[in-house]
Amino acid sequence: MVKITFLSVAGQKVEKKENDGEILITHPMEDDEELVLPLRSQRSPLNGLCCLTSGLVVFMSGLVLASIYVYRYYFIPQIPEESLFHCRVRYEDSVYAPLRGRQELEENVGIYLEDNYEQISVPVPHFGGSDPADIIHDFHRGLTAYHDIALDKCYVIELNTTIVMPPRNLWELLVNVKKGTYLPQTYIIQEEMVVTGKVHNMRQLGPFIYRLCNGKDTYRLKRHARRRINKREAANCHRIRHFENTFVVETVICDAS
Repeated sequence: MVKITFLSVAGQKVEKKENDGEILITHPMEDDEELVLPLRSQRSPLNGLCCLTSGLVVFMSGLVLASIYVYRYYFIPQIPEESLFHCRVRYEDSVYAPLRGRQELEENVGIYLEDNYEQISVPVPHFGGSDPADIIHDFHRGLTAYHDIALDKCYVIELNTTIVMPPRNLWELLVNVKKGTYLPQTYIIQEEMVVTGKVHNMRQLGPFIYRLCNGKDTYRLKRHARRRINKREAANCHRIRHFENTFVVETVICDAS
């Protein structure tokens, strides 16, 4: 006897069992067996179409992202948002020591392309007569700030774009010479500045100069026509040698007489 739970077959003798309501169909078999036929689910063809569409969407999204990655990192030259360089340059010192031959200047340069400013750190030089300093050239504000570490004072002046290379140009210059330890041998020029007054509102200088000079005595400068400085004036002047171009600059800062 076979037990079927959902359909009856035409031409078979059907008996109803009153106790549990099951339909029994007699079938000649050697032993009594119970056969349960599974119900076949009714699957819509739309289910397969949805799965196929989802798979295609995922595949195309991955293909687009992979294409963007390859194009960005292999076809577009990468310029980092922040680049740090440790540089040394040799130059002929024709200002004070023409007989001493070549001099060497060392500094650390940070170039921030997105924020459009440069930060230069000049350690204690190997030669005398120049102070260690931190310098910021803010091209967005059009300002330069010198922090004389020996005096622990800040000096602010309008940015001189004829001497200071823009961040992108300076970055390209340093990348091109990064294969060697030294920049090509170069020369030195001099610029003179004089103190005009104290800065009281530090926030007007912008966030980068504010971080450098906040809490320090800060003074404004103006450029002075180049002239010979006598011994009395030299006692009130301080020098910072640095480079942000193909030549070295000696910035002479003098207190107002």
